[in-house]
Amino acid sequence: MQEQVLSRNELFNLRNILVFVIPSLLGILLFMTPVAYQDGLTIPVAILAKSIKAALGDNATLLITCLVALSAIISLITKTLKPALITRNPFLNALFNESWFWLAMRFLGAVFIILVFLKTGSDILYSDATGGLVLNDLLPTLLSVFIFAGLLLPLLVNFGLLELLGTLLTVIMKPLFKLPGRSAIDCMTSWLGDGTVGILLTNQQYENRHYTQREATVIATTFSAVSISFSLIVIAQVKLEHLFLHFYLTVCLAGFVAAVIVPRLPPLCWKKDHYIDGSEKDKNEAIVPEGYTLISWGFEQALQKANSITSFKKVFIDGFNNVISLVFGLLPVIMAVGTLALVVAEHTPVFEWLGKPFLPYLELLQIPEAVAASKTIVVGFADMFIPSILAASIESEMTRFVIAAMSVTQLIYLSEVGALLLASRIPVSLWELFIVFLLRTLVTLPVIAGVAHLIF
Repeated sequence: MQEQVLSRNELFNLRNILVFVIPSLLGILLFMTPVAYQDGLTIPVAILAKSIKAALGDNATLLITCLVALSAIISLITKTLKPALITRNPFLNALFNESWFWLAMRFLGAVFIILVFLKTGSDILYSDATGGLVLNDLLPTLLSVFIFAGLLLPLLVNFGLLELLGTLLTVIMKPLFKLPGRSAIDCMTSWLGDGTVGILLTNQQYENRHYTQREATVIATTFSAVSISFSLIVIAQVKLEHLFLHFYLTVCLAGFVAAVIVPRLPPLCWKKDHYIDGSEKDKNEAIVPEGYTLISWGFEQALQKANSITSFKKVFIDGFNNVISLVFGLLPVIMAVGTLALVVAEHTPVFEWLGKPFLPYLELLQIPEAVAASKTIVVGFADMFIPSILAASIESEMTRFVIAAMSVTQLIYLSEVGALLLASRIPVSLWELFIVFLLRTLVTLPVIAGVAHLIF
C-alpha cells in the first residue's frame, strides 16, 4: 500500500513531529550512544543483550540447538509438502521456502549443532576450537544480540531518522561516491542497522529503477556494513571491549577510504549505468526539489515517514519478524559455515597457504605476529566472525585490533551478505565478490594499521 503524501502544512503537526522525534531519539540512545559499563564503553543495546545472555545461562546452548534443528525441519516440510499455513504467509514463505542449496546448509547446520551439543562423533567437529566454540561461545552471544537488535531496529529505520540523515548526506554521496542522494538511506540503514537490510533495500530500489547496475552493485558491496551491535561482538571476541570507540571509528574511517577507492577499480567500475530494464540513467536527477533547502527537504521526508505510521503494533510486529528471520535464517548457516571454516583452519593448511601472499604486506605495515595474522585474512570470505575467533589466541593487542577491524571492513562474507547478494537481482557474480573482498582488504589494511600504530 502506498504511503499518503501530504503537503508541507499538513505534515507539520504535533503528532507527526512526536512520532518522528521520540522513537528516533530512543534509537540514537540505544544504538549510537556510548555509555560507561564495567571497564569500558559500550552501547545500551549491548548491555541489554548481555543481560539476556546471563539470564539464559547454560540453557542457551540447548535452546539454540532446538531452534536450529526446528529451522531445518520446518524448511524441509515447507520445501516438500508446501503447507498452506506457511506458503500463503509471505513472511513465513520467504523465511522457510528456501532453495535446495540453502535448505542443505540449514540441515548441515542442524546436524553439526546436534553432534556438537551431544559431543558425538569426532572431536575434530565438537572440540572447543571448532564446533564447540561456535555453539558455546558465538551463537549464545549472537542470539542475545539478535533478540534486542531485531526488536529495537525499527526505532532507527521506521520513524524518519534515516530519511533525514539520508537527505543531509546527499552532499557527500554524489561528489565522493558518484551515487544518487537516496542511496544514503540504504547506506545509513546498513551502517546503523544491519547489512542485510541494506542489501534488501538496495535490491528493491534496483528492481524499481531507482538505481542503475553500477549504483546497485557499488552500494551493496560497499555500504552493507555490519551493525554497531555486531561490531561490539567482534571487538569483545578479541578481548578489547575497552577500545570499542577507537575500534568503530577506525572501521568507519577505513570503510570510508574503501568506499572512495574500490568502486573506481574493476570489477565495480565496469558495471553499466543502465537500469534493470536496460534503459540509461537520467543525468538530470535533482538532489533537492526546487523551493527546498537540504534541511527542510530532509525534515519533510522524515515527517512523511512518520505520517505513514498508523499502528505501533505493526512496528512491533516488524521488529518481532526481524528477530525470527535472524534466528531461524542465520543461526543454522553460521553454525554450518563457521564450523566448516574452523575445521579447515584448525586441521588443514588451506588458509595458511591463501594468507601467505599477504605476509610481506603485513610485515611492511609492521604488524606484530604477522604469520599468525596472515592466516586470518582470507578466511573472512567464508564468515566475518571467523578471523576474530582465530585472532583471540594472538598475544599482541595491536594485531588483534587490526584483525578485528579488518574483518569488519572486508564486508563480503558468504555466510550472509555474499549469499544474499548472489540470491538477489543485483548483477554481481561469485568471482566479482571475491575480487571486491581482496581489494577491500588491500585498501583498508594500511588505514587500520596506521591507526593501530597511533593507539598502541
